[in-house]
Amino acid sequence: MQTTSRLFDDLAKVAGGAVSTFGAVKEEIETRVKERVERLMAEMDLPTADEVAAVRAMAQKAREEQDVLMERIAALEARVAILEKTASEID
Repeated sequence: MQTTSRLFDDLAKVAGGAVSTFGAVKEEIETRVKERVERLMAEMDLPTADEVAAVRAMAQKAREEQDVLMERIAALEARVAILEKTASEID
């Protein structure tokens, strides 16, 4: 009976060692993959979050300015139409 118990103890130790070894291998692989991805991203010259936010803010400001200009154009076109109508009535 004791040999069976000792066998199970030895198997449990081997299994425990394998689990810790696989855990260490997993961490090492994750670290290597992360380093490689970071290196690839640096080589790709991708914009930073701050740069993207700055471009987004510029685009928003340009849209707002365009809306204001479109309103001014509409108002000017209305004034021109009134002036043309008035001029044609005078002639």
